[in-house]
Amino acid sequence: MEISAQQKITTFLMFEGTAEEAMTFYVSLFDDAEVISVSRYGADGPGAEGSVQHASFSLAGQRFMCIDSPAKHDFTFTPAVSLFVQCESEPEIDRLYAALGEQGTQLMPLGNYGFSPKFAWINDRFGVSWQLNLPA
Repeated sequence: MEISAQQKITTFLMFEGTAEEAMTFYVSLFDDAEVISVSRYGADGPGAEGSVQHASFSLAGQRFMCIDSPAKHDFTFTPAVSLFVQCESEPEIDRLYAALGEQGTQLMPLGNYGFSPKFAWINDRFGVSWQLNLPA
């Protein structure tokens, strides 16, 4: 899959040791997804040896970047920014809801909220917030 070099704004996800696990998980959920590149910290880098210094991946043609921060932070992901997925079918939204919700936190359980016949908002096990929508 080719990502346009013209994409000027890219979602950047900072993890503390789980970047590769998260990236691999996300890529496994979407048909049109791939890991584009991964560079790792070496033995003398600021991060743990072998952890992700920088990685790029794509989900449904949208490019993302991620890292394992070598520094601990007092913050993490917040639902104030979320990844919105427009699902194409009921089986797709059910599958994504089950996978992303495993060991995650439900913010809005899968249901009909009037604005959508089937919608859910969850934080996955890595803390990344996802809104899943099945349009009418």
